[in-house]
Amino acid sequence: GDTAVGSRNGTPKHGQTLKQYLMSVLQGINPNIRKMKQLEYGALASRANQIKEELRKGVRRHYKEVIDVSWGDSHRAGVKPLTFVRQVLAACVYPPLINSNNLPLDVRQRAQKQLGTCAGGSVGKGYASGVSEIIHSISEFIKRRDGGIPSQPENIYISAGSQWSIGNILHVLVNSEASPKTGVLIPVPCHITTAVSITGLGAVTVPYYLSEEQAWALQVEELQRALESAKGVCNPVALYVINPGNPTGYVQSRKSVQEVIRFASEKGLFLLVDEVYQDSVYGENSEFVSYKRALSEMGPPFSGTVELASFHSVSKGFLGECGLRSGYVELVNLDPAVMNYIQTLFSKDSSSPVLGQIALDLMTDPPKPGDPSYPLYNQVGTLELYLLRTSQHYVNLPGLSCPPIGGGFYAFVRLHLTPKSIQKSKELGLQPDTFYCMKLLEEGGVLTTPGCEYGQKEGTYHIRYNTQIELALDKVCRSRNSSLSSRSPSC
Repeated sequence: GDTAVGSRNGTPKHGQTLKQYLMSVLQGINPNIRKMKQLEYGALASRANQIKEELRKGVRRHYKEVIDVSWGDSHRAGVKPLTFVRQVLAACVYPPLINSNNLPLDVRQRAQKQLGTCAGGSVGKGYASGVSEIIHSISEFIKRRDGGIPSQPENIYISAGSQWSIGNILHVLVNSEASPKTGVLIPVPCHITTAVSITGLGAVTVPYYLSEEQAWALQVEELQRALESAKGVCNPVALYVINPGNPTGYVQSRKSVQEVIRFASEKGLFLLVDEVYQDSVYGENSEFVSYKRALSEMGPPFSGTVELASFHSVSKGFLGECGLRSGYVELVNLDPAVMNYIQTLFSKDSSSPVLGQIALDLMTDPPKPGDPSYPLYNQVGTLELYLLRTSQHYVNLPGLSCPPIGGGFYAFVRLHLTPKSIQKSKELGLQPDTFYCMKLLEEGGVLTTPGCEYGQKEGTYHIRYNTQIELALDKVCRSRNSSLSSRSPSC
């Protein structure tokens, strides 16, 4: 309530209190930005940093370190980077390594090839919309993945991660001045980044709920309900799908993908398909079928009319190179005039860092049988899928439940909390699943993410964690069976 002294240029006016000044500043912020959801995770991350500092100073706890399984950054949680990828990148950054016998022959040959595509033979050069040779390599990967269905390099754009690409396409789809506002159908649960981007652009998110009772299946009937709910509120123009699901791990069947394509065609919706976990499918009877392949195989009229954007990234899946910031989008059936605007949009910013683009090339064209690096690369991939497949027995403990996981790197676990626990969390001003995550952090040293971050049906509570980290799963298990049971007085 103290009177602030100041006059202009970002300082309080004479006689204006600091509180009044701050309120006036907040009112000047873009209203779409103010509508962005504040993350519950922030308080958990802050407390995790405090605990790490306490442990560093010698404070005694039941654990010696905090294991972060809250996000998809597997390297941060202790998973080792792929040797082949890092060796090639190292040789590209320091070319004398190409002449060193300390690296396998295929690594040195690959690094030499990559540098040959870079201007001046250096990774220091920037590119507006991607290195041409790498874009062609991605095109060939998509063609192989989809059984020979053609992929045109001119329809592929590289950017600094899949979310960057999604944001650019949303910029094209969303008319911030439209009345009613533009709407985008999004799944619930859904990772928060895309929902925040939609809100920040002035559009409306139209939630459709995945069926937890059917292993988080996407149901066309629910899409229809969501579309009906938007009447009088907004004008839906796009449908956002995540396959394999994040955070649910649900993998759509070919039939499910076809049903969604038919729905989008009937309703005139642009399909935004996040397929970044396509290389991490391990569930029994689960198979990844890309939307582009299904669309092409359906034939006319669908194959030539349904507009589609498919996204992939080095940050997720097998590579897990979050720090390299590189991904791509492939566009299907867009009008050439619209493509001109998209070309301009992607060209206005610097593209992905060249090292990230090289990682993208290595992801889409990995070592092959007979290459010196293939045995280790294949062994690591096989082991990782085995660990993901066997990790699921951890999530069906007393007080927890989780449908079978078909793909991706996460478990979205249902918490069956007692009324006492729910009441306690409300008294503390926390969501019940945030309270649970806080207890798990305090008593088990494991940082997870509350389900309320992703959206969930009223009266249900969840946590999400990265299932790649076996050590963390053991700690979750031990903590869960001791002080963190939903039947335990401490929770």
